[in-house]
Amino acid sequence: MIRSLVFAAAAVAAFAVAPAYAQNTDAAKTLHQLFDDEWERGLRESPENASYNGDNRYNDRWTDLTLDAIAQREAEDRAALAKLLTIDRTALSPADQLNYDTFEWQLKHSVERQQFREYLQPMGHQGGVQTADGIIEVLPFASVQDYRDWLKRLEALPVVIDQTIALMQEGTKAGYMPPRVLMQRVPAQIAAQIVDDPTESAFYKPFAKFADSVPVGERAALQVEARRVIAERIVPAYRKLQAFFNDDYLPKTRATIAATDLPNGKAYYDFLAGYFTTTDLGAEEIHAIGLKEVARIRAAMEKIKDEVGFKGTLGEFFTFLRTDQKFFHKSPEALLEAYRAISKRIDPELVKAFRTIPRLPYGVRPIPANIAPDTTTAYYQGGATDGSRAGYYYVNLYKPEVRPTWEMMALSLHEAVPGHHFQFARGLELPDAPMFRRTAYFVAYGEGWGLYAEQLGYDMGLYDDPYDRMGQLAYEMWRAVRLVVDTGMHAKGWSREQAIGYFKDNAPKTDQDIVNEIDRYIAWPGQALAYKIGQLKISELRARAKRELGANFDLRAYNDAVLETGSVPLDALEKHITAWITAQQQAPAAR
Repeated sequence: MIRSLVFAAAAVAAFAVAPAYAQNTDAAKTLHQLFDDEWERGLRESPENASYNGDNRYNDRWTDLTLDAIAQREAEDRAALAKLLTIDRTALSPADQLNYDTFEWQLKHSVERQQFREYLQPMGHQGGVQTADGIIEVLPFASVQDYRDWLKRLEALPVVIDQTIALMQEGTKAGYMPPRVLMQRVPAQIAAQIVDDPTESAFYKPFAKFADSVPVGERAALQVEARRVIAERIVPAYRKLQAFFNDDYLPKTRATIAATDLPNGKAYYDFLAGYFTTTDLGAEEIHAIGLKEVARIRAAMEKIKDEVGFKGTLGEFFTFLRTDQKFFHKSPEALLEAYRAISKRIDPELVKAFRTIPRLPYGVRPIPANIAPDTTTAYYQGGATDGSRAGYYYVNLYKPEVRPTWEMMALSLHEAVPGHHFQFARGLELPDAPMFRRTAYFVAYGEGWGLYAEQLGYDMGLYDDPYDRMGQLAYEMWRAVRLVVDTGMHAKGWSREQAIGYFKDNAPKTDQDIVNEIDRYIAWPGQALAYKIGQLKISELRARAKRELGANFDLRAYNDAVLETGSVPLDALEKHITAWITAQQQAPAAR
């Protein structure tokens, strides 16, 4: 999911140069001007996105969440699509045709998505204005100006809170309400922002310790201003949100969980399934694929159970894996150190599966404590587009007694290297691609690659422990179960309890993780379908390449070929690999 440094940071300079587009025709010039204009519009309209991309020009503001501003952004998306469609695609180079097709896919889906009015549910149990402090993780705080920008953002936060309340009020009137079972987690998150001592606020964190580059003489005044803003602006705004949410909004949230229970809900879920998987697969087909994969992986798990000599049923083996204390670290500190040790173990083995190693470094960090209880086991956060910030693998240290050691290798391969970090970093290093391509994130490609990367642990010799192999199967089962329970809840009438039970019957993940996962699928319909669908496609293409190339197949070259497109829809990836196979067949000596 998208959120040991060993690789040199010399890559920073490589990102600072704008890509040299091959603008050989008027069509290409028009196309790339559109790309540049839309990229700049995206940063301007979403200052948070700019911050996450390492662009600090808008660090003093937030996205405008008024209905008028949202309508204006939607109109501009429609105008951008109309302009794109006036460009003669046949006059473009093959590389620009891929750029065109990818941009068209994104814009068409953005426009189609407008009808579902997702902005009327602006808060969820995994994020919203109640966790706005999370952006601190990507801000520089290296100069006085950085702190002044943050203070301006804090001054403006009450406006964002008011805009969020207005959207929820509109959503209530229009029937766009989130499930109550999820939103019951939110009051505690809001309450955490209401403090008596401003220095205890999560928003004060940057002022607790300054970088050496911030003049000592400036620090006290910055701290005084921060305490004032938090006490006079931030805390009262969150008190207002708390009263509205707890007394007015929460009681009106819906008792049901399915996306199909929203206005135009069936069309919404069908759209999401296609959007996230980048395919035309329907819910019934996806459900059937999931059932088949669950059966296959269960058989493999039975073999591991027999290998370690466990006497009992597979369900009893799952209970053993969830509860035996030998599989758990005693403290958050020990768990973090173990994650960092695994990353260091993986790093030198990467050359067995890749010729090209990304230059951008990565690090391992704990998930912030205020969101850890309600979020996933780990996530990856990409580095800045200019190379000024590394990528980070965030790990959940909340309740180490529910974080088993056997899942840590597969998880690290997925979230860090060679999973999300390789995919994001290689994308940033695409030499001639427009910025939207270098930062694109198609879930089926990105998460499919992450799940495929877990399996590369076998190629790199990292699964010598049978329990680690069980962890890999558990993680693959986790993604297969998703196909069944996501479609089950949103298209086939399954209850939350039925989905939790199915998950628990087929995977050894702990109860804490299973409940959090099921609630994530409820909150984010369709997204979880992309992982297994994407991995199946990448694995299918690998098998095809190996079959057609025979002795000339090079795993390192194949993996590089998958990553060299950047993130694209699965049909575009398949066309690229088809062309790559042909090129390998025609020029065997070039390898």
